[in-house]
Amino acid sequence: MSGRADSDTDPEITDPGAAAAQDTERDAVQDEPDAVPDEPDDADESAEDARRARWTAAGTGAVLALAGLAAALLRLTRSAPAFVPAAYAAGAAVCAGAAVLGSRGRTRRALWLLIAGVMVMALGDQSD
Repeated sequence: MSGRADSDTDPEITDPGAAAAQDTERDAVQDEPDAVPDEPDDADESAEDARRARWTAAGTGAVLALAGLAAALLRLTRSAPAFVPAAYAAGAAVCAGAAVLGSRGRTRRALWLLIAGVMVMALGDQSD
């Protein structure tokens, strides 16, 4: 090692007068109205996004559950294998569970349950 100091040495360490000048510059920057972030607006927007995600997950789960139950009832009245209406009913139950999870704020898990429920219903439809 050569014993040299790093070139990134803070001015406060090398020259106390420069540190005082740097402190006044920092205060001047903080006094500007544009430099202060609007935290309440950001918090309101994130709360609104979370509320929208909960409503979307709950609403989509409810709609898919009702569609699955309607399809299961329609398949029961026709001559279809028993697996088909059971698959629709099982997919509808999974989507209803996703609606419950979505209303409680577990939107990521609700999304994956919605995908699984629709896949179960699609599997039943392919068996028809």
